[in-house]
Amino acid sequence: MATRIMYVKPNCPYCAEAREAMGAEGIEFVERDATTRADWRAELMRHSRNTGKVPTVVMGDEVVTVGWKGRG
Repeated sequence: MATRIMYVKPNCPYCAEAREAMGAEGIEFVERDATTRADWRAELMRHSRNTGKVPTVVMGDEVVTVGWKGRG
């Protein structure tokens, strides 16, 4: 099974909400801070259709969500 990846940025309240909700549901994921590495930022931009919206959550090549519950 593909690893769920959540792209985040520092001090993002929507990232915190997503982190808390997925954790409460027992959903495993890894975080990638898009501000720390150029390759992660490029991935975020590709998955978010160049919006850079966080959190963006992907599993493999499938985009699960861009933003959190319509926000981000």
